[in-house]
Amino acid sequence: MKILVTGAAGFIGSHVAAVLLERGDEVVGLDNINDYYDVNLKYARLEGLKQKPGSERFKFVKIDVSDTKTMESLFAEEKFDRVVHLAAQAGVRYSIENPRAYIDSNIVGYLNILEGCRHNGVEHLVYASSSSVYGANETMPFSEHDNIDHPLSLYAASKKSNELMAHTYSHLYGLPTTGLRFFTVYGPWGRPDMALFLFTKAILAGDPIDVFNYGKHRRDFTYIDDIVEGIVRTLDKPAETNNKWSGEKPDPATSKAPWRVFNIGNQRPVELMSYIELLEKHLGKTAEKNLLPLQPGDVPDTYADVESLVEWTGYKPAITVEQGIERFVDWYRDFYKA
Repeated sequence: MKILVTGAAGFIGSHVAAVLLERGDEVVGLDNINDYYDVNLKYARLEGLKQKPGSERFKFVKIDVSDTKTMESLFAEEKFDRVVHLAAQAGVRYSIENPRAYIDSNIVGYLNILEGCRHNGVEHLVYASSSSVYGANETMPFSEHDNIDHPLSLYAASKKSNELMAHTYSHLYGLPTTGLRFFTVYGPWGRPDMALFLFTKAILAGDPIDVFNYGKHRRDFTYIDDIVEGIVRTLDKPAETNNKWSGEKPDPATSKAPWRVFNIGNQRPVELMSYIELLEKHLGKTAEKNLLPLQPGDVPDTYADVESLVEWTGYKPAITVEQGIERFVDWYRDFYKA
């Protein structure tokens, strides 16, 4: 197939592109290479793709998804079979500091993706949602069948908006759309603003690490390879209508339209302090910890119920947190010569 992967210079996008190329697909990778974090890491990911099997079937385009005219032209020229939309302004805390970036990328840019799919016969749109949409919901584990009407950050609100916008396009135009709610993705080539990256850099430098909520967080840390497997399996099985769906008792996870949302996580939440202990073990150094209160916009715990995704695609997370941290540390030491 010919597949558009947006956010292709990003953490998840670069891994997805590599797997699609390896299996024989043609991939157009899109990214705007913004400076939210070190652009050198983004370019290094793209360079890595050039070394992967099937790299001759990869084309990179530097485009901002919020650029309506350019996006219209791209869709019209390339005629994609399917789209994996991962480009977005990420980060809960940054959405408090710079809210307009989230409207431009996550709302305007997302509309451009939907319009491109609608007008150019795209067979299936898979897009990134987030565990952040669960917001003030405290029912554990988080289920796609739960209410998500109380987001705690603009980032979370933008991701819920994406799910709602997708539903209207699935309903009005019959476009199959699937949203994947990612749960704390980590691993080699990860984002420098994420905890594992920040902790590793600080511990190796002998600097203290900031541990929020006094370390009482639980997170459903999900290794990148498991995430990619789930994305590709979902891409290959377009959303379908739920013929048993009822407007009297509406199921938030399905619809009469070809629209689905799924959690994609490890289904094994880990205490933040245990996560740090594993990192200390593999780095061979003990961290100095600044214990701090919960940050605005953050939720104390995340825990994914992934049974719906398992049933739909056969997805099964396989990498333990200890294995994942070890692989990340090995990559970090090699990449940064640390």
